[in-house]
Amino acid sequence: MMRDKTGSELPVWMKRVEHDDLPALHSLVNGLRRDQDAVIAGLSSSWSSGQVEGQNTRVKRIKRDGYGRANFDLLRIRILQRA
Repeated sequence: MMRDKTGSELPVWMKRVEHDDLPALHSLVNGLRRDQDAVIAGLSSSWSSGQVEGQNTRVKRIKRDGYGRANFDLLRIRILQRA
């Protein structure tokens, strides 16, 4: 569904999971049902937030590496140098 952008197949998949004996997936399905429309839209959209998430992860790693060693000014310089 994720690769083929076929979010419309999600309800059918969820019903199949409910009939299987897989309690971990039952919990996943219950979570997906809370905002099913948004999940289907996310699986169907051609847009991706991968680039933004990658930048967030990079900044968090740089921040974590400098924890307790420097202030915001050095963090800013390190982030801008690698951009």
